[in-house]
Amino acid sequence: MFDECIIRGIRFAPARFSAPLAGFTHSAFRRLLAELGGCGAVWTEMLAARQILGEDFQRSPWLRRHAVERRVVFQLMVRAGDPLNRVMDRLGAHGVEAVDLNLACDAFSVRATEAGSALFENLEALTLVAREARRAWPGPLLAKVRLGSRRPDWESRFTERLRVLEDAGFDAVTLHPRFFEDKFRRRARHELFPWAASVTRLPIIANGDLVSRQQVEGLATHLQPARAVMFGRMLLARPWLLAGWDGAPAPDSATIWRRLYDYIAEDFPPLTALRRVQSLTKYFAANFAFGHHFWVSVGNARGLPEALAMAERFFAGGPRMVENPVVAGI
Repeated sequence: MFDECIIRGIRFAPARFSAPLAGFTHSAFRRLLAELGGCGAVWTEMLAARQILGEDFQRSPWLRRHAVERRVVFQLMVRAGDPLNRVMDRLGAHGVEAVDLNLACDAFSVRATEAGSALFENLEALTLVAREARRAWPGPLLAKVRLGSRRPDWESRFTERLRVLEDAGFDAVTLHPRFFEDKFRRRARHELFPWAASVTRLPIIANGDLVSRQQVEGLATHLQPARAVMFGRMLLARPWLLAGWDGAPAPDSATIWRRLYDYIAEDFPPLTALRRVQSLTKYFAANFAFGHHFWVSVGNARGLPEALAMAERFFAGGPRMVENPVVAGI
């Protein structure tokens, strides 16, 4: 299942994607995923649309891409009144292939700007933004959504908003089947994918707590209507997950961590690089029994050389890997 996905003439094969994760799906991480293989497309971190106008595509850690990166979808945080014509023109001039609007983020700082979930709930503003985005962007245009707010009429409100995206001419929608208020608590309602697919013509990309091929196959009844699947936090722990989808052996975990460390150190100034390494190590450590010792030691490092030394000491001890790392709650 999910061998390929074709969206507006672009073939995404295999149709297994990497989710946008703020602070994590920067170019260094996407570069690693591209080299490992198995991922049909990767999403950027959520990017403030207005800020794109003032960023340097060659130097900005948010907009930079390495040559090895393919099928990069740029996810935007937009709000009514953003100069989308200028933003989309700039993205197109720099070779961006596909754009995704984040209508799912419920962070207070995002809602305060009337973007993310706040835009999804504001039907009038959503309609204006959706139409303007479609007029301004000729390539694949997607949206990331949740179920909406937890209220008695959520089904009709959700359907109404998907219809707005349909009518505007969007090409696909990524659905994370939780309510806004759920954040990452409770479970993703995978059983709702068939219903969601029945109320829209838009191809659906399934997202939310997907962690392995075995799990996806076990959810086949629920996921069958989806055009593709999108993995999130588990890829932070196991960047090789999609590369091993068809049974390829997992690469040496120490080698993967070191490569990611090197790429982050290349792309970011030292202090920012240290914070990025520490954040990713917190997830990566979930692969190991007693991995908390790993991420605590790296997390307490005062500089990149010390973080590397702590990691080398940990890997030299031959840590035992666990079969099913747990990333919920990290």
